[in-house]
Amino acid sequence: MRVLKTKYDIFRQKTYIVIYGSNTFGGRLFDLALLGVILLSVLLVMLESVQKLDAKYHTFLVVSEWIITVFFSIEYALRIICNKRPLKYIFSFYGLVDLISILPMYLSFFIPGSKILSVVRALRLLRLFGILNLVHFTGQESQLKLAIKASRTKIIVFIYFILVVSILLGAIMYVIESPESGFTSIPVSIYWCVVTLTTVGYGDIAPVTTLGQIIAAFIMIMGYGIIAVPTGIVTAEFANAKRNTTDTEGKKVCPSCTTIIYNQDSRYCHHCGEKLSND
Repeated sequence: MRVLKTKYDIFRQKTYIVIYGSNTFGGRLFDLALLGVILLSVLLVMLESVQKLDAKYHTFLVVSEWIITVFFSIEYALRIICNKRPLKYIFSFYGLVDLISILPMYLSFFIPGSKILSVVRALRLLRLFGILNLVHFTGQESQLKLAIKASRTKIIVFIYFILVVSILLGAIMYVIESPESGFTSIPVSIYWCVVTLTTVGYGDIAPVTTLGQIIAAFIMIMGYGIIAVPTGIVTAEFANAKRNTTDTEGKKVCPSCTTIIYNQDSRYCHHCGEKLSND
């Protein structure tokens, strides 16, 4: 028995094609227009932070931001309405970003100055790769995700080590230096150690004793070596991910753990249990 579609069903279907379908003319046009509006909204927020421009064009900037916010609100509502699984979209990364991008303007009624947080709309520009169908960049993004995921344990251990070193050296500097030189407490000394270790060196605190300067020089030199460690870890894992991607071209690979699936009829990964696509 054929089910007749109502006007609401037809509306949902057409809306879905325009909003989510980037392969159609209407969908591509909508996506490109959306990117333009996002860039404009971020620009307006930045211009409003310039006092001279805000004093001269305050009304225009506020009205423009509200128009864009209403546009984003309607778009967010349409994405929920036309989606067959609205909850999946709402709690997805892009769904949360879309929601956060419209909240600051409404919160400005209760929390003055919160609308400046509208700059988070820049996160919506991440849709650029999917919209423009940049397959090459999407592949690189997947490799980078795999590299970060594979190296996260090593990086956590490394950060833990740096934290311990900063606490120890900061405490030592607090004992060696005097409050007059800026080392008024152990937390302040740890702050100085982190700043020095990362080679940022704001210069707001500096040791004056000979022993303190020797330790500071040691921390500075050690900082250069420390910077190279996380970079080397991620680079090595990125190379492995790229090599694995090259070796597995044309083969069925688990999207979660990248395990090669030799049985093409398998519906689940034998290593992690992830559901496999049958495409």
